[in-house]
Amino acid sequence: MCSTCGCGLTRDDDHRGVISEEAHGSGNFVHLEVMRHLLEENQNQALHNRNHFCRNGVLALNLMSSPGSGKTTLLEATIEAIGHDLRIGVVVGDLETERDAQRIRARGVPAVQISTGQGCHLDAAMVHRAIEELDLSALDILFVENVGNLVCPASFDLGQCRNVTLLSVTEGDDKPAKYPIMFRAADLVVLSKSDLLPYLDDFDPGAAQAAVRALANDSPVLTLSARRGDGMENWLHWVQSELGRFRARHTPPQLPAA
Repeated sequence: MCSTCGCGLTRDDDHRGVISEEAHGSGNFVHLEVMRHLLEENQNQALHNRNHFCRNGVLALNLMSSPGSGKTTLLEATIEAIGHDLRIGVVVGDLETERDAQRIRARGVPAVQISTGQGCHLDAAMVHRAIEELDLSALDILFVENVGNLVCPASFDLGQCRNVTLLSVTEGDDKPAKYPIMFRAADLVVLSKSDLLPYLDDFDPGAAQAAVRALANDSPVLTLSARRGDGMENWLHWVQSELGRFRARHTPPQLPAA
């Protein structure tokens, strides 16, 4: 149960005393009111975060997926490939432990760990507190590794520029159909752990892409193995292209020297 987004409130909660007795109407109505308030507050903070990123010319990418899809491994491979040319920072969300942030720091990249406790996603306020520990003026790209969850993270704007959704080939090619909000929100879908495809007979990358297209999402779908390096060039090209487009929109022109 999430203690921060209201997803723990169900239509039966009012009969168990979870919803305030002062609330009138159905449990569904109260649930919607809670979510509306939370999302409005989150949107205000997300706009504030976005202004920070734009002022500093930092491309913020929100990585979302279920647990174990390979987000941290992809970040490690990305740092190894372009970390010498681009200044990278990472914010990591997990319920507990600093293990993923420690893996990132071991690569020489600043990383802030957010421990959400019972929270099933990051929100804009959490990200704002995290970026206060980073020098945004010293970064080109900020990766936000969201909590492993295919439901709630898609509903909370963090101020990011783009959403990246990972789908491991071990999860099944039907996940975009089962979790449409997450995959509809994706600006890029990454089919990860492709080195395992020869050992699986129930994952078809074409079927996964068709499921994404059925959501009226025409964003790129990339297949890669961060561990083996297959397909990484397409991912790196996408990241660098997005940074170029972002900088063209948000970096003030440099004045000539007097």
